[in-house]
Amino acid sequence: MKPALLCVVAMFLCLPAAAQQTDINRYTLYTGFDYLISPARNLTQRGFDVDFGVTVKPWLGLGGDFSASGNSIISGGGTINGSETVYAPKLIAAHAQDPLIPLPNMIYVPFKSTTYTFAVGPQIYIRKWKKITLLARPGLGGIHESANLTFPPGLGGLFELLNIPIPNSHQTDTTWFFGLGGGFDLNLSRHVGFRFTADWINTHLFSDLLSNRQNYARFTIGPTWRWGQLK
Repeated sequence: MKPALLCVVAMFLCLPAAAQQTDINRYTLYTGFDYLISPARNLTQRGFDVDFGVTVKPWLGLGGDFSASGNSIISGGGTINGSETVYAPKLIAAHAQDPLIPLPNMIYVPFKSTTYTFAVGPQIYIRKWKKITLLARPGLGGIHESANLTFPPGLGGLFELLNIPIPNSHQTDTTWFFGLGGGFDLNLSRHVGFRFTADWINTHLFSDLLSNRQNYARFTIGPTWRWGQLK
């Protein structure tokens, strides 16, 4: 994936700069298909993304982004490994005393979830070519996730044996994230384009349950509508 993205960016940078964009719109509305993954939890989600921006300089836009993604039968679900939880040290210590008690990496808890992200900030544009606009942006905002856990048989009894409170099967959390993203617009006309974006974000959801921070990769694709005149 990374080599392919680098090749695409390199190809755009090698394009001739003769036809630069001069007629620039002030407002942009983007809606697209959203594909969100979190590799550590084997999580795959599909949803939608909405972004509204105001261009203040030819190279700078300010705006807000909202996306919603959820599991479905097609996209499958995610899994939490016991070694990624705050309970891992107790399980390791208990296994040392009794080998019949499973190690944390032997425990898998499937779940389904819905994730929302929302962010406000700058977007940098590179307008060297009439048909293609490159964009880059920092990632800083909020993330909300609602998850339903399916505990495997016997896990409740194991928690009771170790005197560990059994987690609620329904979990919700809201926190902040940071990251980096970018993409490009294919300019079909002055008022209509087609956008591709890729973002990496890092956060720590469910910190009372999961010991490690989570990385997400998000890919979106969809149309853009532009209007107004930048003065």
